[in-house]
Amino acid sequence: MSDAPVAACECPSCLAPDDSPTKALHRQMLRFFHALGERQRRLYAALEARRIGRGGQRLLSLITGLHVQTIRRGLRELDDPPADLPPQRSRRPGGGRSPVEKKMPACSTTYGPCSRRRRPATP
Repeated sequence: MSDAPVAACECPSCLAPDDSPTKALHRQMLRFFHALGERQRRLYAALEARRIGRGGQRLLSLITGLHVQTIRRGLRELDDPPADLPPQRSRRPGGGRSPVEKKMPACSTTYGPCSRRRRPATP
């Protein structure tokens, strides 16, 4: 793996001034973590939290920067994978921001399809 900079771990042992094997392990975990997609990150953090046991969710939250609720969602997905979610997707269809034409239909009829292109201002 490359030595690209990754986000720092916020756990107590990594914040301590001395070098420990835990710091090296957390750096490797973060390097791997940042190579994953959104859903894989959630599942990996959940898997590690389950492996650690009590306090694992909080510790993985400090290491990865994920919210504890996100790790809990990953644990639920490990126990019961969503049937309606294809494997190549990390979210269900329909998420995200609505297009402006859908939110304000009058906008597309008023300005036409050219409104998306940038035009120079007229003096």
